[in-house]
Amino acid sequence: MNKFFQTIANIFRIEELRNRILLTIGFIAIYRLGSFVVLPGIDTQVLGNNEATGLAALLNLFAGGAFSRASVFALGIMPYISASIVMQLLGIAVPSVQKLQKDGESGRNKINQWTRFLTIAITLGQAPGYLATQVPSNAIVNPGFFSFTLPAIIILSAGTLFVMWLGEKITDKGIGNGISLIIMIGIIANLPTAFLTEWEAQMGDLGGGLVVVLVEMAILLFVILITILLVQGVRRVPIQFAKKIMGVQQMGGARQFIPLKVNAAGVMPIIFAQALMMLPITLAGFAASSEGDTGDAFTSFAAMFSDVSGIYYNVTFAVLIIVFTYFYTAITVNPQQMADDLKKNGGFVPGVKPGKDTADFLDTILSRITLPGSVFLAIIAILPAFAMKAGVAQSFSYFFGGTSLLIMVGVILDTLQQIESYLLMRHYDGLTESGKLKGRATGAFGGTI
Repeated sequence: MNKFFQTIANIFRIEELRNRILLTIGFIAIYRLGSFVVLPGIDTQVLGNNEATGLAALLNLFAGGAFSRASVFALGIMPYISASIVMQLLGIAVPSVQKLQKDGESGRNKINQWTRFLTIAITLGQAPGYLATQVPSNAIVNPGFFSFTLPAIIILSAGTLFVMWLGEKITDKGIGNGISLIIMIGIIANLPTAFLTEWEAQMGDLGGGLVVVLVEMAILLFVILITILLVQGVRRVPIQFAKKIMGVQQMGGARQFIPLKVNAAGVMPIIFAQALMMLPITLAGFAASSEGDTGDAFTSFAAMFSDVSGIYYNVTFAVLIIVFTYFYTAITVNPQQMADDLKKNGGFVPGVKPGKDTADFLDTILSRITLPGSVFLAIIAILPAFAMKAGVAQSFSYFFGGTSLLIMVGVILDTLQQIESYLLMRHYDGLTESGKLKGRATGAFGGTI
């Protein structure tokens, strides 16, 4: 325990790290405060009885309750995630976007600018659907297109852009990935209320009592441990560096390894897949203003894919996760570049020729570990559906695996690793016993994974 407090003290001794942490906390506080600011023209007393269900409840979880409160941040960061998906897909299909991706900092800035413009377009498309499906007509004080709908669309769009700006500032000036942190904070904010709801349900007359609650906690802990193993699991590929004589010293010759992660894509496949699963709500919003058979068809289709415990939703969600895991791994891990870096530094995989053979060897290993990793990721993602079928309250079942748990575990571990890197650079002990060893072992290759 003394070592833990000493590590906390070391964190705040590093001025840059201390400032980044405090800045991150400040930005998160602004986001949480904004999630309670209700759209102008809505009667909060009438809206108080409005509860999100199905897919809307899951989106409300990501938005930290802002979705059901009709907050100015109701749409959250999901339109930006959707825009990022589109831009990355364009990077594969459109040569001009591919060229920008290879142009370094200037190309990335241009792509980021396009992503922001696309975020505005997506938000303008989702905002009318949100207002039509999630805001009761009797809660609107002065209904009308110019008196309420148009100003609300503009405010929702501005709120999403502000949240996007907060996320980018956290990434640049704070600690961790800002977009992922904002989603995680929204999820954690709902955890106490969800646990209290489940506690009241189980301790009531029709509940299973304290024993059922303890069993649920044990299962939840087990799922968290399995999720951590998935996020942290690596396949270590041994590498050898040639010996070099520099003066009277012998350099190289040490055996190291390249840590290929089982889940190299992290939480991004989950976030991307969840962003696409928001389409049914958008379709339902457009259908709400349609009349006749076409509107009814869209509404039925949206309802079928909005049931988070239904087979259509979960099968589609699992397939999207597997596809995005392969897609994101392919664009973030480059075996050819790793093989070239090895060759330039005099390294090689024992028994494999440098160059193309090494790249093919690494690509084969990566493909083999990505398949079970993606399938396991998909299984964990759909566990809440089984929890709902077992009688767990919907709000609490989201923490039995699913997107919420994967995002929380992934973001927390990623943020802790960034903090540990600051500690190791300042010659302090890391957050783990093996921190220094991991820092030396991954060395030149940690950044490419």
